[in-house]
Amino acid sequence: MAEVKLAAQVRTEFGKGAARRTRRANLVPAVVYGHGAEPVHVTLPGHELMMALKTANVLIGLEIDGKGALVIPKAVQRNPLKGDIEHVDLLTVKRGEKVNVEIAVHVEGDLAPGGNLLEYVQNTLLVEAEATHIPESVTVSVAGLDAGASVLAKDIPLPKGSVLAGDEDAVVLQVVAAQAEEPTADAEGEGAEA
Repeated sequence: MAEVKLAAQVRTEFGKGAARRTRRANLVPAVVYGHGAEPVHVTLPGHELMMALKTANVLIGLEIDGKGALVIPKAVQRNPLKGDIEHVDLLTVKRGEKVNVEIAVHVEGDLAPGGNLLEYVQNTLLVEAEATHIPESVTVSVAGLDAGASVLAKDIPLPKGSVLAGDEDAVVLQVVAAQAEEPTADAEGEGAEA
C-alpha cells in the first residue's frame, strides 16, 4: 500500500466556531494520538484528505511542524447530508508495528441454483497486519454454496502477513433459501371467481 503525504498545521483554536472557520477554509480538524504521547490537534487540507480516505485503511505520512509521523485513520466523521469530512481521528503507527484493522469482505462466484440468497452477517473482517502492509480487502468464493451453508471467519483466506484478530468461529456469510410470499386472502378470492 502506498503512503499518502499530507501537510498538517497545528491547531490552536478549539470549539464549534473555530471548527466552522476551519471547514470554511477547506481544512479539516483532526486529532493525532497514540503511543502514549499527548494528542496533537491539527488541520489537514480537505480535498487531499478526502482523496486519501477513498482507500480503506490508508497509510498517511503527516508533516507536522517539520516532523514526520505515520498515521492511519481510526474514526472519520462526515456531514450526514453533504458527505463532507467534518473531523478525523488519526492513530500514530510505526513501521513494522502490527495494528488491528477492519477490511472489507468481497465475494465471487455464483451460488447453487434454486433461488438461494447470500446474506452478509459481517461486511468486514478484523485482522492484524503490519501497519505499512494493510490489505484493502479479502475475497471469498461462494461458488456452488447451497441453502444452509455458511462461511466462518476462519474459512476466509487472508493475505500474506495478516492474521485473524476477531472470533474465528464468527459467521461472515450465510446462504438462505428464498422465501415465497404467501398469497393474501384478497388474491385467493379473486382467483376463485374467475
